Amino acid sequence: MGTKTADETGAETGAEATTEEKANVAKTDAVTEAEDTSAEDTAADEIDDEDDLPEAAREEGPTGVGQGAGAVVSAALGLVSLTGSWVGTVASARQSLVGQLHAQTATSSDVAKLLDEGYGDAWKATAFWGGVFALIALVVGVGVLARPAFGAPGKPQATWIKSVAWGGVALGVVGLLLAVLKYTDLLLDLPSAS
Repeated sequence: MGTKTADETGAETGAEATTEEKANVAKTDAVTEAEDTSAEDTAADEIDDEDDLPEAAREEGPTGVGQGAGAVVSAALGLVSLTGSWVGTVASARQSLVGQLHAQTATSSDVAKLLDEGYGDAWKATAFWGGVFALIALVVGVGVLARPAFGAPGKPQATWIKSVAWGGVALGVVGLLLAVLKYTDLLLDLPSAS
């Protein structure tokens, strides 16, 4: 019986050891698999979060911020060309003052000349500066619309940038047309002196 007990004990010990080894191996495999999954998740999170990468590591094209700003500037300048600007107001007031000084020092009483110097030149100064702002709005708007032809080939221009730039071009054209009409006295010319 002693032999049998030793054999049974050895068999039981061997069986327990084998079961424990299998459990340890299974635990080790589970831990290793969890670590691998965790490492893959961390790597995926690092790749997804490109904002944390340095700029040299990011491969992205132009953002369109400059084009958007240009479009807004074009529209604003076009609006200024229609409504008037501080520069145009100052130039108009200056020409009006110069006309008044000429009227006070003039010995002749030519009313047409006084009207032209006092108000006509001021009107033309306002028209001139309105035309300058309209021309700048037109050039900037066309530049923004033409920019994608010279930029990154696969990156389309945002729709809102095109819309605002077209608005700036339209306002620039209308402002330039009105400035030319005002400057040439085809629109709201001076009243006759007679």
